[in-house]
Amino acid sequence: MGRNTKYKPDHLCIAIFTLCLSVRFVEYFLIETDKTAIGENVLHKVVGIIILALVLKRVNLSWSDIGFQRNGFASGILKGLLLGSVCFIISYGLELAIFILQGNPAHLEMYISSFSLTGSQIKNTDFVFFLLCVLFNMINVWMEEGVFRGLFIRTLSETKPFMQANFIAAFLFGIWHMVMPIRSYINGEMSFAAMLLMGIGYMILAGIMGIKWGLLYRITGNLWAGLGDHLFNNTVAANMLHVVSLNGADELQIVRILAAQMISFAVVLAIHTDRTTNVRSGITARTEAEIDNGKEVEGQRRKGSLNDLKELVKLMKEHPIIIVVTLAAMVVGAILGAAAFYQGWLG
Repeated sequence: MGRNTKYKPDHLCIAIFTLCLSVRFVEYFLIETDKTAIGENVLHKVVGIIILALVLKRVNLSWSDIGFQRNGFASGILKGLLLGSVCFIISYGLELAIFILQGNPAHLEMYISSFSLTGSQIKNTDFVFFLLCVLFNMINVWMEEGVFRGLFIRTLSETKPFMQANFIAAFLFGIWHMVMPIRSYINGEMSFAAMLLMGIGYMILAGIMGIKWGLLYRITGNLWAGLGDHLFNNTVAANMLHVVSLNGADELQIVRILAAQMISFAVVLAIHTDRTTNVRSGITARTEAEIDNGKEVEGQRRKGSLNDLKELVKLMKEHPIIIVVTLAAMVVGAILGAAAFYQGWLG
């Protein structure tokens, strides 16, 4: 099947992102599906999947071309779920330990609630809500992984090095999540200062998660591992398994998610670095040219290349100020974001 090469990757990604973000704003601010019996803003994700399907047809790409290969589906999902579960076991333990040290013992409870930056009061225990939670989050992660990691990284990599394409996709993924603090401010749930603080912190956190899932895409050659990890984060850690203390539920939820994501990011980065530096030992199975031509298959799993490290070093040399500012903002945003939730600076 021939490729449609008339489009410019940058323009295509920006157009799709703008369209999907517009639909997201409409649902969050006008339809507000999460305040209905559905309990989740899932409509714009369905629309996003439809847009993705239409774009793939337009540019002559298949679902497998952007990482949804049939081979490796089960093993990839299980690896992602394993990564998420191990990291969140650690972060849940840290969260419970913090409460114990404060003299405010907490415990775990299983029920369904919506993720909220200001705390959700919804509590559903019927089995049907657990099924709906899994279903809606499957739609959620399919859309986000398909668009931000699958399509964006795939198309941007046609004209840019992988690391640069991954950073751009992650940056857009961070902006994508700014809608939540904006709505909380408009609804009077947080102050303007808190909105800026949480917006920056949440955007950085989402960006880090985006980079991690992009690296998983690079390591495995498909989207399944990242999708499984993403699904665990959204379903279990955000909606299903809660820490309840004498003062309420999920007071430190953002700290829990932040800790787990930092741990998993470090793990994925270590694996990616190890594989790229071991290319001289013959680990590589495919060449960079094959990847750029969209010929990814299961054998790509251990391809590795020193090019990624060279790209990253080159990027740091060309833009040292941006790298320093980004790292500083990452640390400050994470600390202040956690402090904002802990001290209750949401008025």
